[in-house]
Amino acid sequence: MKRTDLPINCDLHGKVAVVTGAGGVICSELSEGLAAAGAQVALLDLSLAKAEACAAKIVADGGIAKAYSANVLERRSLEECRVQILADFGKCDILINGAGGNHPRATTEEFAGDGAGTPFFELGKEDAEFVFGLNFMGTLLPSQVFTRDMAGREGCSVINISSMNSFRPLTKVPAYSAAKAAVSNFTQWLAVHLSKSGIRVNAIAPGFLSTAQNKELLWNKDGTPTLRTGKILAATPMGRFGLPQELVAPVLFLADPKASGFITGIVLPIDGGFSAYSGV
Repeated sequence: MKRTDLPINCDLHGKVAVVTGAGGVICSELSEGLAAAGAQVALLDLSLAKAEACAAKIVADGGIAKAYSANVLERRSLEECRVQILADFGKCDILINGAGGNHPRATTEEFAGDGAGTPFFELGKEDAEFVFGLNFMGTLLPSQVFTRDMAGREGCSVINISSMNSFRPLTKVPAYSAAKAAVSNFTQWLAVHLSKSGIRVNAIAPGFLSTAQNKELLWNKDGTPTLRTGKILAATPMGRFGLPQELVAPVLFLADPKASGFITGIVLPIDGGFSAYSGV
């Protein structure tokens, strides 16, 4: 993404942005947007190859970025990244907590006994713990590591990635729903906790996007939509899935202190009207 492609006028020159889960579909798009706005972007991902691919694209478009291998569930890994980023770019100004997602093994039947998936009664403890930990602890730990470099400095912010199911739990994904609800709650808690330190903390709550992570829930093997896709689109007034690039402008808005300097502790829905629709 180049400066001329930005959907919003935002100037982040001189800012250092740390993005976790940067090799994923959503966060690679956000990383490109941050770089196009002038930020130096540190791309953290468990897959160094994916982060490097995103960094290469950013550099090819004239931005500044570097990839780092990081496990958001291991504080030592994050601390090592912090030291490297301090040497390469300086102190973090913007933290995007984007690592997260569901796992097929933590997906259940829609209704008990319907036979379409793993019964809730057989959901593995380890599988549920993994999904909950990835989303919640994978937000808490990077926040602990990187916000200490923000304290007392002007214009710093944290942006978490929540979800529509933080407002109302979705069927089939109990651990993921609970984790995203925890992320939203933590966003509000951290916003208050860090308010005297000059750090703003907000979150975005994307509606339904069709990505590699949820393709098994949304599309049959032959490429036709599943029944779940039909339900989603029927409950989304705009009648379509969202696009990753439609998250860029809201994130840039929340990251820019000139645009949102008096906004902290919010969870912003980006959902095509899903949260506003009662179904009738």
